[in-house]
Amino acid sequence: MAEHVYKKIEIVGSSPNSLQEAIENAITKASETLRNMRWFEVVETRGQIEEGKVAHWQVTVKIGFTLE
Repeated sequence: MAEHVYKKIEIVGSSPNSLQEAIENAITKASETLRNMRWFEVVETRGQIEEGKVAHWQVTVKIGFTLE
C-alpha cells in the first residue's frame, strides 16, 4: 500500500431538514473543488429554533483528503 499524506479542512453545512442532509450538503459542495476526499468527521452540531421548533441544522465537518 502506498504511503499517503492527508490534509484536513473544516467547513459548515446546513439544512432545514436534517443533520444528514446538512452533512451531505457540505460534502457535495466541497467535492466541487476538492479532489481525493477520503473521510469526514462531525465536530459540532448546532440548530436554529423558531417558535419552539427546530428550523435549521448546521453541522461543522472536517474533511480529510489525500495530497497529490
